[in-house]
Amino acid sequence: MKLSILIIEDNEQNMYMLSYLLEKSNYNVLKAYNGSDGLKLAHEHKPDIILIDIQLPDMDGYEICNKLAFNGLPKNTVYITVTSYAMGGDKEKSIEAGADGYIEKPIDPDTFVKQMKTIYNLKN
Repeated sequence: MKLSILIIEDNEQNMYMLSYLLEKSNYNVLKAYNGSDGLKLAHEHKPDIILIDIQLPDMDGYEICNKLAFNGLPKNTVYITVTSYAMGGDKEKSIEAGADGYIEKPIDPDTFVKQMKTIYNLKN
């Protein structure tokens, strides 16, 4: 069975790259360009993995993580923050907000899917 992945990302170029890499690797991809749409899609579709940009226009990724991780999605849903914000403490702050992992941008197209799978496999 194909895993489904929700990408919550406001930058169109990043969205294109992430969705291209994931679709090429045989994942079902859902896309949200802001936190509100991401929350709605997550609850409607219950994806296996949710990739969350930290800097979004309507709410930050930490808030989204917190709302998703502690509000009714399946316990095995994997939350991964993906950000170019990359400041000291961001990884820890992501984990505290409910994320299972953290990947810094710019992503490496050759290793991104493997990094994501590793985080997924640690939880499932």
